[in-house]
Amino acid sequence: MNSAQAAEAQLRLQEQELEIETLRQRVKSLSKQLQESLEANSGGGQSADKRRRYQNLSPHQFNVREVKNGTGAKRSMVTAQKQRMGRTASIATRQVLDSIAAMQQSSKPYQDHPSVQRILEMFSNPSQHMEYLNSSVFCKDLLKVASKARHVFEREPRVVFIQSPVYVFGDIHGNLEDLHFFSDNIWRLGMSLTAGNFLFLGDYVDRGLSCLETVAYLLAMKVCLPHKVFLLRGNHETRDVNGWEEHYGERAFIWQCRQRFGDDIGYRIWEACNQVFDRLPLAAVIDQDIFCVHGGIPRPISRDTTRIQDILTVTKVAGINPPYEHEQDEYQQVASDCIWSDPASEEQEIRSVNPETGYGDSLRGGGAICFGNKAVTDFLQQQDFSYIMRAHEAHAEGVAVSKGARVFTVFSTSQDHNQGQDAMAGCILVDNDQLQVINRSPAYKNQYVHRRDSVSLATLSEKEIQQRMNLGLVTAPQMDYSTYANEDDDDEDVDEWEDFVSDTEDEASHTPDVHTDDPNYRLSQGRRSSVDIASMSNVHDMELEDDGDVESDRVKTDRRTNSRASIRSSVSTFEAIAENRRGEDDEDEVDTDDGD
Repeated sequence: MNSAQAAEAQLRLQEQELEIETLRQRVKSLSKQLQESLEANSGGGQSADKRRRYQNLSPHQFNVREVKNGTGAKRSMVTAQKQRMGRTASIATRQVLDSIAAMQQSSKPYQDHPSVQRILEMFSNPSQHMEYLNSSVFCKDLLKVASKARHVFEREPRVVFIQSPVYVFGDIHGNLEDLHFFSDNIWRLGMSLTAGNFLFLGDYVDRGLSCLETVAYLLAMKVCLPHKVFLLRGNHETRDVNGWEEHYGERAFIWQCRQRFGDDIGYRIWEACNQVFDRLPLAAVIDQDIFCVHGGIPRPISRDTTRIQDILTVTKVAGINPPYEHEQDEYQQVASDCIWSDPASEEQEIRSVNPETGYGDSLRGGGAICFGNKAVTDFLQQQDFSYIMRAHEAHAEGVAVSKGARVFTVFSTSQDHNQGQDAMAGCILVDNDQLQVINRSPAYKNQYVHRRDSVSLATLSEKEIQQRMNLGLVTAPQMDYSTYANEDDDDEDVDEWEDFVSDTEDEASHTPDVHTDDPNYRLSQGRRSSVDIASMSNVHDMELEDDGDVESDRVKTDRRTNSRASIRSSVSTFEAIAENRRGEDDEDEVDTDDGD
């Protein structure tokens, strides 16, 4: 490049820089004008339309509520409160949030109730509350919670409809160790703070040695969370079974009640719990797609009704085994099939199942039935369901599948059913269109002494407890319940009881067609139960090994023959006690001398 070309390029470069500087000054001038214009508008020159564009919205609504007096009286007052809603909230959204708050507020008094609190503290660490578990305080707490739960269940239909996610649990059978496994791993923060609902399929008592603790905890959770915790009825929630002391011995629910609190109060606790059991729902439906029941699907009683309609028609108070005098035979059969039936085995499908109905005689005997592939297909097609979830049969894996993967059997206790050292407790999480199985590994350890047979300190002598304390297996209780020795004279406890009862009476008055205090609500002494427990075989869930000893068939037959008379005698004994107490001013008062 020569000198002339270089000079020309230098000139063009200077011209471009000058042009850029001119544009920069132009932009600076325009920016200054824009800033002055904005400042002038913000000083009052803005029009009303423009000001309205930047005005914050602050919608309000008035909430009118009927609030009950906190003292437990039946008085109520109406309150109106103006509340501000968020800018993105709608009135419908606010109403939904208010309904949730109202539900939480209605259950809060029971969560904070001293009886419920003591039961929940006991469940968190039973070994630290041995004095409480053997005191009259626990007896009264259980009676209070049972009284409340009885009316809660009366408001539920015989078939409850639940929306997923739902945790489905099978048999518990008084096994606190496995129940604590689920508590530690599923609702670690508490059921109220855990997403989803909880469905238990029955059999809470017998076989295990912590039946009273299990029932107290589950009923307390139901009282606290009536719209989140659901309890179905199993065959062990009947008097014929949980009163079979000759068969189950110290593992019978009635034996544990009597041993803990004496014959008089023990029978009263046993009957109070059975009155709750009489009101438990028989089945549940998840997402209008999964039928849940303890035993199985019932036989149809009419072509004009569906099986769900048949179950819904069962009376709200049903004894089943034995029945009440007001129970109709056909609906007693429906209820019995729900809690007793089993899926037919492959051999039963061939030999005993009726090919036309899909039902046959169960291996349990005693009038129980089994259901085959045809019965399952007909039921699922009739109701437009996809699956059946049940319990009632022990499985070492915790969960079993049958009938073409359409029937799930859930078993949530790993003990007391002779399933071996590697038995697992299981449950199923139903989450929309997904099913997830949760099992407890045999290697899992928690705070309990691990044995394949459950052990309850309440059944041990003081010497045996002291020996375990010396070994560090049991620690001394830290809570002092001696202050409750004269609890009957404590005004605060009287007020606490009256508050609890007054709420229960209010709920009972709003429950239609249920007369819980009717003296004619009596068990039928001469009427045959739908299932004959005395003639049951020792197949499946009905027989325990007796320390390895082989019992002769004749001895077993004699035990079963005598069991029915013993159960009837137990019921008659309690009714005689109740009749003697009927004239007293307060039927719910507990004699502390008999309870110790």
